[in-house]
Amino acid sequence: DLVDTREKNKGRDSFVVKSDVELEKEAREKTKKIIDRMFERFRFKFNNDDKFNVFVNAITTTMDPHTEFFPPVDKRYFDEEMSGRFFGIGASLQYDDGNIKVASIVTGGPAYKSGEPQAGDVIQKVAQGKEEPVDLTGFSVTDAVKLIRGKKGTEVNLTVKKADGTLKVVSLLRDQIVQDETFARSAVVKSGNSKIGYILLPEFYADFENPNGARSYVDVAKEVVKLKEQNVDGIVIDLRNNGGGSLYDVVQMAGLFIEDGPIVQVKDKDNRPSVLKDKDKSVLYTGPLAVMVNEFSASASEIFAAAIQDYGRGVIIGSTSTYGKGTVQRNIGLDPETGFSMSNSDLGTVKLTLQKFYRINGGSTQLRGVSSDIVLPDQLEYLKVREKDDPDALPWDEINQSPYTGWNAGYDLKTIRQLSNQRVQNSVAFQTIRKNTEWLNRENNKEYSLQLDKYKKEQKQIREAFAQMDSVRRLKTEIDVAALPAEVNRWADDKSKQDRFNQWLKLLRQDIYLDQAVKVVDDIISQQNLVKAKNGEEKPKKPF
Repeated sequence: DLVDTREKNKGRDSFVVKSDVELEKEAREKTKKIIDRMFERFRFKFNNDDKFNVFVNAITTTMDPHTEFFPPVDKRYFDEEMSGRFFGIGASLQYDDGNIKVASIVTGGPAYKSGEPQAGDVIQKVAQGKEEPVDLTGFSVTDAVKLIRGKKGTEVNLTVKKADGTLKVVSLLRDQIVQDETFARSAVVKSGNSKIGYILLPEFYADFENPNGARSYVDVAKEVVKLKEQNVDGIVIDLRNNGGGSLYDVVQMAGLFIEDGPIVQVKDKDNRPSVLKDKDKSVLYTGPLAVMVNEFSASASEIFAAAIQDYGRGVIIGSTSTYGKGTVQRNIGLDPETGFSMSNSDLGTVKLTLQKFYRINGGSTQLRGVSSDIVLPDQLEYLKVREKDDPDALPWDEINQSPYTGWNAGYDLKTIRQLSNQRVQNSVAFQTIRKNTEWLNRENNKEYSLQLDKYKKEQKQIREAFAQMDSVRRLKTEIDVAALPAEVNRWADDKSKQDRFNQWLKLLRQDIYLDQAVKVVDDIISQQNLVKAKNGEEKPKKPF
């Protein structure tokens, strides 16, 4: 890479051309720095407890990939990520050249109220109250976060290095911080004469310990109501990269879009399957629906996509298949005094796989995932990142179907698929992605030459293929995506959040996959209007 950079920049006035000897020295120094950081982590961060955790999980994950041991601090972190809230200081951290640096401050949090620490400060040590401070040398951001977070009202002392080099000890009392940026959010996409609602759900979060805490299905319902108030003609739900979460929430969320009926079947090794049902006959939204997925849509995301697909309630759009996690885990605290009945324990917690879940049509999502109704080429297709690529994964099987009544969609899925396939075939972007990913897959599975010039040529071709895909993944002509009128300045009191929100909207406008999903919903609307007109119900409302 250094040689390539030198060749590209030769002749530039400001560029210093280095010899091969100098470049080799620089490359060795960079490599040594990376390796030193890795060993620093093992030397300074890894104590006997950490080594024990790694050893135990090496055993548990051979049973299946999702059975694992949590020490108490890791279980607390897991719960915090699930609930969307924690007790901390209200600061975002980043790793910067071996240091843990404050990236931004959350408005209203303890750090914001005290004025310390500030963005750009380096956190060198963390102490719990009057305890001895822990040096953060070798710590990752996640390691540091686990130390800084804790129980509400407890004291944490940070030794920070200021921009001018001075050291300062900052004492803060932890308070509740809500990670509202990880909750469901929505936007409106204008496409021709239609308005399509878009809902992003990053995970199926649930605050199990707080009755008034965040629940993903409740938040999605609120976003649907907002979109209905905007008179949208259809809705796209984005579950890309959503790794799952609360089983209860996904059942309730699916119920927002169908009449009462089974959503998913759950079975352990001994008993007959139990059916988890939506018992509410009301339907919050009855209009055109599409669900976006990819290779990292897993677990609860697959339950939702499978239910929508089995009922014929909407169209699943994305990768050839989702992740393929069809197992259910339970957290068991390792405390014999409570009969292992609690999820937390001072001795740690085992997240144990006890059940499998099955579609209402009887098939499992384990290994196979959910196959998309409409497949869009992507860069992840041939990477071995799904459950089926793990040798310790549990096998696929199936059970009897649970009786259910399908949804009267009012369109022909085959026609919708044909229209989408035609667009993909005529798309330079998607054909480039398909061609390059297939070529890269072949390159990844071949032997490489040890002849340096030949190897460099091959690596150059690989980089060019990735660069070409990156260049076509963003739309040249942006689609019209806007925040809801009441939410244009939803984080006006927190500039960092508002900037990230605006950047999110900008990326949506350039998203070729969202563009295709919106076009699919437009096709559904058009088909439904034609059917209604044919049946004499009404004239088509909008031409397409």
